[in-house]
Order: sequence, then structure tokens, then C-alpha cells
Amino acid sequence: MTATASGSATPAAPVLVGCSHGTDSVAGRAAIRSILDGVRAARPELDVREAFVDVQQPEVADVVAGATTAGCSAVVVPLLMSTGFHARVDIAAAVEGRRAAASRTLGPDDRLVQILLDRLRQAGAGAGDAVVLAAAGSSDPLAAAMVEQTLEALRRAWRDGPVTVGYGSASLPRVADAVEQARRAGAARVVAASYLLAPGFFHDRVSAAGADVVTAPLAPDPRLVEIVLDRYAEASALLPDA
Repeated sequence: MTATASGSATPAAPVLVGCSHGTDSVAGRAAIRSILDGVRAARPELDVREAFVDVQQPEVADVVAGATTAGCSAVVVPLLMSTGFHARVDIAAAVEGRRAAASRTLGPDDRLVQILLDRLRQAGAGAGDAVVLAAAGSSDPLAAAMVEQTLEALRRAWRDGPVTVGYGSASLPRVADAVEQARRAGAARVVAASYLLAPGFFHDRVSAAGADVVTAPLAPDPRLVEIVLDRYAEASALLPDA
């Protein structure tokens, strides 16, 4: 609880738990951390904690439990591009039965499309290039539908050539197959647009898929901070004591 100017107590803002997949990549860890550091800089009054669903510690369930047993509420913001097992099972289980909520994933969001456009331009993509939107992939049909929303938005925004999609795992077509299909369709150059937050396992897969150019991941970027804070605000409003 915090005191107002009149002396009455108001509930403290929910703890913001930024939950990513986790990675062994040092560069990937730094990229994810940059998002949460940006959130802390933008909202220094918030208690911002990091959590993971795999590879790294602490686990999201432990972070949420630590916050809520100490008398706080918590909002988990999945630092994931779309839904899937980790969002719908791991993160959902972490908040169930606690004074906590989980927000929507980062995507789809028009700001992510703007970052993708910037990464394409930074990589030198231009007229005549075929673009493959390279996503991680999930066996969850809803996750594929969310990536398709981003694909359609990128097609509307990128008028310099065809835009298709490829996945690193679980979904089809795989990135390498999408790159090959673009070549067979007559593309002189194929650019893989990484729909990934950070360097690591999936970005390595994209880099090895045969594209002529591979764009940098989305983080760091201040627009990611904006999305995280928007997701946090939406979910915070759903908490009983909001």
C-alpha cells in the first residue's frame, strides 16, 4: 500500500512480470533484458521482475508466487510474439488461483509491423526482393492465426515485393522451404524478416535457412516497451483491486 496526499492508503501497482521463453544466448538475454530495462526507465515506480518458461531461472510460477504471497498483485506480460503452449499453459497456470493476471502476448500489433519494416530497410531490402516473414512456429492453431494477421499487415505495408511466411518449427512451411519457394517463383533475392524478439536458437535457424539477407531481431526497440506497458495496463484493469 502507498499513501496519498490526503493520507489514505491506495493499493500498490501490480508487479509487472516480464516472462520470456529463456535462451542460452548471451546476446539474446541482453536483448530481452533491454525491454524490461526500458520499462523500468519509463515507469520507475513499478516493480518489474523477470521470469522464464524454459532454459533460464527463475520460473514464472515462482516469481508470481513470490509477489503474491508478499501481499502484492501481479501481471504477467508474455514476452512472446503469439500465443501457444507457454502462454496458454505455463503462464496461465502461474497466475491461476492467485491475485494475478496474464496479459495478451506482444503480437499481433501494428507497432511490431513498423519495427519489421525498419529492420527490412536497415538490412537493405528493396524493390524486387521477396520477403519471408520468419516466425518461431507453434502447434497451436491460434498462434498460426496470429502470425497470419501480422503477415497480412506486413503485406499491406511492404509494397516492394511479395511477402510470404515460414516457421522455425511446428508449423508449415518451414523457413527454408518458404525461401526456396520464393526462389522458384522468380525472386532474385530473398530476405528473411525475423519475427523474433532476440538472437538465439530460432534466429540461428532462420540464419541457416538459405535467405540472401536475414534481418536483425526486433529487440531492442522502444516500441516494444510501449507494447509491454499497454499489455500491462490492459491486464491490470481486470484485477479485482484495480
